[in-house]
Amino acid sequence: MRRVLIIEDEPGLVLALTQRLTSEAYIVETANDGETGLARAMPGAFDIILLDLMLPLKGGFDICRDLRQHRIRTPIIMLTARGQVVDKVQGLELGADDYLTKPFAMAELLARMEALLRRSTADSSAPIVSKPISDVYQFGAFCIDFRQTTVTRNNEPIDISAKEFKLLRYLIQHFGHTISRDELLNEVWGYGTETATRTVDVHISLLRQKIEENPKSPKTVITVHGFGYKFVG
Repeated sequence: MRRVLIIEDEPGLVLALTQRLTSEAYIVETANDGETGLARAMPGAFDIILLDLMLPLKGGFDICRDLRQHRIRTPIIMLTARGQVVDKVQGLELGADDYLTKPFAMAELLARMEALLRRSTADSSAPIVSKPISDVYQFGAFCIDFRQTTVTRNNEPIDISAKEFKLLRYLIQHFGHTISRDELLNEVWGYGTETATRTVDVHISLLRQKIEENPKSPKTVITVHGFGYKFVG
């Protein structure tokens, strides 16, 4: 089942989209303001996002920019009553994948959604391989030295266990890819381990306490609900 997030404040359009997409076997979630929409989109748990341009609290351009800056690659179709070329160009430059001007035909929207989903599936079908990483990796105020097996924040050392360090290293090696709990158990704890997958969640939580600015709202190691975890720092 494909999951779509509709970020739109026009109730009639939200209802029409929800009914039609549900009938097309999509799982639909909605948000009627920009801040709520961004918060729901940030974990990267959707297959596609339908994003209105003019929204309360936070506009569509800002949402698109923020998602791409956090390396959320979910396909985005912008829906707006503004049809000027400059708006379309700005949306695409900020990372939107497509653009539809209201009013639009539902059949055209569905066709564009299917095209983006096919492209996204093709991109993700390539095997995930670990990327070579340098001896030192930095993100934000944090610095990881893989040779010295140390983590510092603003040059101050952070106490981190060997298992947490191995977990962090594996996530960084697979930057931007969603890694399942089973894969993390196999690769970090060892093949054939009898450790429960809950152990992964516990260690992720401990790791977040040390490398997230706000562990309750993680921006570096994010949860992809139903799948696993992704490093986007």
